[in-house]
Amino acid sequence: MFELRRLRLLHELALRGTLAAVAEALSYSPSTISQQLAQLEKEAGVALLAPEGRRVRLTEHGRVLAAHATRALDLDEQARGELESLHPGLAPVRVAVMQTAALAIVPAALALLAERAPDLRVELVEMPPELGLFELSARGVDLVIAEQYPGHTRAHASGLERDALGTDPIRLAVASVDPARSLGDLRERPWVMEPAGTAARLWAVQQCRAAGFEPDVRYELADLSAHARLVAAGQAVAVLPDLLWEGSEIPVSLLDLPGRPAREIFTAQRTASGARAGILEVRRALRDAFPVRRTDAPPLGP
Repeated sequence: MFELRRLRLLHELALRGTLAAVAEALSYSPSTISQQLAQLEKEAGVALLAPEGRRVRLTEHGRVLAAHATRALDLDEQARGELESLHPGLAPVRVAVMQTAALAIVPAALALLAERAPDLRVELVEMPPELGLFELSARGVDLVIAEQYPGHTRAHASGLERDALGTDPIRLAVASVDPARSLGDLRERPWVMEPAGTAARLWAVQQCRAAGFEPDVRYELADLSAHARLVAAGQAVAVLPDLLWEGSEIPVSLLDLPGRPAREIFTAQRTASGARAGILEVRRALRDAFPVRRTDAPPLGP
């Protein structure tokens, strides 16, 4: 009989690739991970790992057992969900949130949960959507608030399901005294954008290229509040979502992009956790807390 805890380690190794990454994610020492996987090999009666330089890789047997480990973990989560449905709030809900969701959606959602499910413990960790969705598959979090930009579909990972929250208009942000009136007017300006490799960065760069120029990305920052400050100071221009301004004064001028695009905001959870009453409560509160805003609304700000 395989021990579920050891199967979890094999599952993590298949996702994260190295023993050090598994140890960091689960707060174990690498030697403990190695010992537990060695014990799992004894239980399996076959080699699950093979050396590859200074690392290890899964053997064919290891890959087969890792696939079964994923299914075993799903069944365990389904069982726990059915038990929780009889006692809502039995287990905490850990949520990965992107910055704009933490600012504009989460506070109102937590206020709703305090009224509807006061015994439910909700834990938050800020993560970019790319990392949040990975950690959801790896069982590092239970729920993710993520984004999808128009024309850029995120891969649908096996075992995850999505629930749309709403749309969020994306606009050009320039200093309030800036005379620019369109994207084409900004071809010679310094830009601030999110780090390379993010969906937001890729989408913003493609908008500039569609307008006939390559943006001068002089500032690369993950914090959108820092983007706004640089723009307000007249040191950069940016493409920013309206959720960033929710509940606050807008210190910049906002200009519509061609076609008035909007990103889709959604939550994602593991299919196996669908019966968890706590997760269902959090998702309902997030839907109810999402600001209603039309994509054809006039520009905000000065």
